[in-house]
Amino acid sequence: MPFVDWSPNAYAANPAMADLSVLISGPPIKDPGALLRYALPIDNKAIREVQKPLEDITDSLKIAGVKALDSVERNLRQSSQALKQGKSLIISGLAESKKDHGVELIDKLETGMDELQQIVVDRNRDAVAPKQKELLAYVGSVEEDMVDGFPYEVPEEYQSMPLLKGRATVDMKVKVKDNPNVDEFMFRIVLDGYNAPVTAGNFLDLVQRHFYDGMEIQRADGFVVQTGDPEGPAEGFIDPSTEKTRTIPLEIMVNGEKSPFYGATLEELGLYKAQTRLPFNAFGTMAMAREEFENNSASSQVFWLLKESELTPSNANILDGRYAVFGYITENEDYLADLKVGDVIESIQVVSGLDNLVNPSYKIAR
Repeated sequence: MPFVDWSPNAYAANPAMADLSVLISGPPIKDPGALLRYALPIDNKAIREVQKPLEDITDSLKIAGVKALDSVERNLRQSSQALKQGKSLIISGLAESKKDHGVELIDKLETGMDELQQIVVDRNRDAVAPKQKELLAYVGSVEEDMVDGFPYEVPEEYQSMPLLKGRATVDMKVKVKDNPNVDEFMFRIVLDGYNAPVTAGNFLDLVQRHFYDGMEIQRADGFVVQTGDPEGPAEGFIDPSTEKTRTIPLEIMVNGEKSPFYGATLEELGLYKAQTRLPFNAFGTMAMAREEFENNSASSQVFWLLKESELTPSNANILDGRYAVFGYITENEDYLADLKVGDVIESIQVVSGLDNLVNPSYKIAR
């Protein structure tokens, strides 16, 4: 089984590790939805200024009792002002083909902000978080409407592989064996092809082949949950059209770059201070397993991280820049910790975004 190196000395030789202040720029973002919003390939300061105070409501709600509502009100006021002042810039940033939809979402966002203001006035603390989630969903959808097509060309050697040129959402149903309280868990996963088109495309193609349906959880050690090793001697997916294991390259997108790096870890590239666009910050971060000393050996084995990065933030841990992240569990991620070896993936089904998959090999007669 491909190896994820958890040894404490895994980065002992990294000369940049002494200068953590360069790598840590404030508390890490741990919410998968926020990570996905910030990972979108857009450059529109106006919408980000609306987004940031709404994201900060999460921290405001850490204040005990109704005192939190005063902080929430400040967050809301800041976001509402940013929307009023930047509305024209936000609308001008929408892709032409998506402009009507984006404007409709902005109207819903404004209405929702008024509703949140009333919630604060009514001192209804419990209603804040659900409304915040709704508003941020609108913001994220507006930001997605700013993406006009796929933003870069995948390298020629990978262009014929299944590629996810955008995002897709799948639901993974897992039947559990030794839990008296529940029979199954349903996990919603968002796959990010903007930042990992080859990796996400490979996985979605395997989902459509029903490759994972009926497969057991094969590792659950408190650090990761892992699956994807098929029965038999092969450690990955054997493509019936070639009768060979299909492997994909290591694929890492870095902030400030227009396209991912392929085939090399950030350490090997000398990019010790680079920040990955899809970091191992969230509980339920999804990535490809691979052979420890072979960057381009990933095939079908995937894992989900069971640790948050509060103590090991982006690029100060042993995973960022070494393994390809391609999505996050966005619903019910906490239940990952309850999974055990032998629990069975009953199915993984596509909810949306299948039309973003190009070169789908599952359609080839097999």
